[in-house]
Amino acid sequence: MRLMGFQPRLPLGLPGTKTLVLAVCLWILSWTFTLPAAALTPLKMMDLDYAACPADIGQGAVTSNGTTRPAQCFLISGTVVNSSGKTVYDADVYGRIYDATGNSVMQNRGRIGNIEEVPPGNSPFEVRVSIPQGQPAPLQLKQFKASGFSGPVKNFNFKQIRP
Repeated sequence: MRLMGFQPRLPLGLPGTKTLVLAVCLWILSWTFTLPAAALTPLKMMDLDYAACPADIGQGAVTSNGTTRPAQCFLISGTVVNSSGKTVYDADVYGRIYDATGNSVMQNRGRIGNIEEVPPGNSPFEVRVSIPQGQPAPLQLKQFKASGFSGPVKNFNFKQIRP
């Protein structure tokens, strides 16, 4: 039995169906043609210590608010633990450094430095920091951690694209 004047229609109409089919195709293709992700990999840090810089690299000053003050140079060292099983690149080192009275020696700054390459397992590291002259010792190193990428990060040079 057929109703007069009734025509079956697709719920979305013809233009909506094409869009839906195209979206599903692109979604399926994205499973097969994805680029490897360079995700952030967290790294643990332990056995932290510091020492004054050797004279040949210890010269410098700290600039803040347009004024220059003499600085003390320190090398922070320790062990970085990469449990990911893959080499980690361009790892940023974060942490808090306090003087003997508990005052922050690097206010408003959590990033301490960078480690170019961290192989799987435990590796020694060393990062140079400059702090204002006169901060009372000993320094306290707290909340140190690092995170890097599973693939090398390419430096983008703006000069290459500007005429």
